[in-house]
Amino acid sequence: MALFKRSGYWKDVSPTGMVADFRAVWKEAGHNRWRIAAVSAACTFSVFYLMSTQEARGPHPPPKIVYISVLPAHRTDEQILASNIENQKRKEAWAAEQAKRDKEVRDIYKTIGRYSGMDVDKIAHDAEVEEAARKKAEMERIGKPRLPEGRTLPQIDQAPSQTGQ
Repeated sequence: MALFKRSGYWKDVSPTGMVADFRAVWKEAGHNRWRIAAVSAACTFSVFYLMSTQEARGPHPPPKIVYISVLPAHRTDEQILASNIENQKRKEAWAAEQAKRDKEVRDIYKTIGRYSGMDVDKIAHDAEVEEAARKKAEMERIGKPRLPEGRTLPQIDQAPSQTGQ
């Protein structure tokens, strides 16, 4: 009586049959059986040794996402608008400072160019013409924006109209 009922693949496997088959093959090998066993063991050892020295790594685990919020969770629309206006003012101040620094750098280069004997005014004019041509070509490449019928593009130098107040 067996302790465990064998099922599936193992129901047809018998350890006694395995031992009997091994004994029959061992006897058939004759006096070369120890050489065959040694070569088999050496091959098996070599394969496992080579596999153990191989360096392999699995895929990296996906990064853990941590959401960081420095803003209050339940801001009102007025608070959002105020922070947006403040941020826009800060960006405009930075852009103005950057433009001022760029102008100073251009003036320094113009001074160096004048001392070097260059016609910096002509060079500046040529650069402006080239930039205008580049912008025009870019606008032609992009094309006019398509607006719904009856709508027009607002002009940059015009303030938006205040209707409904």
